[in-house]
Amino acid sequence: MSIELYGLEKCGTCDKARAWLDEHRIKHSFTDYREHPVAPATLKAWAKVLGWEKLVNRASYTWRDLGAAQQAASSDAEWLALIKEYPALVKRPVVVKDGAVSAGFSEKKFKELFGG
Repeated sequence: MSIELYGLEKCGTCDKARAWLDEHRIKHSFTDYREHPVAPATLKAWAKVLGWEKLVNRASYTWRDLGAAQQAASSDAEWLALIKEYPALVKRPVVVKDGAVSAGFSEKKFKELFGG
């Protein structure tokens, strides 16, 4: 089983997700996408599965600080430009498990994804 987490090093939700995986002895890798930006093709692939609405954290301070025109993004190119400029817009963490993608953390969600 291959598990990759993408998020921000200084993110409480990412910390909780990583701690949950460690507690359940589930091996995983972690990529800070501020330090190592996710390729646009990968972001588009994630959005194709999740939709931009679920991939972008609209409850974040970053989102609330955007102007109305930026919040009205509708094309892949517009979303990709926003995420390039504001990596914290991506909901955290993004989990890629054996090629399948999900976003966000809750204990219930991780129990469903990983068992236990």
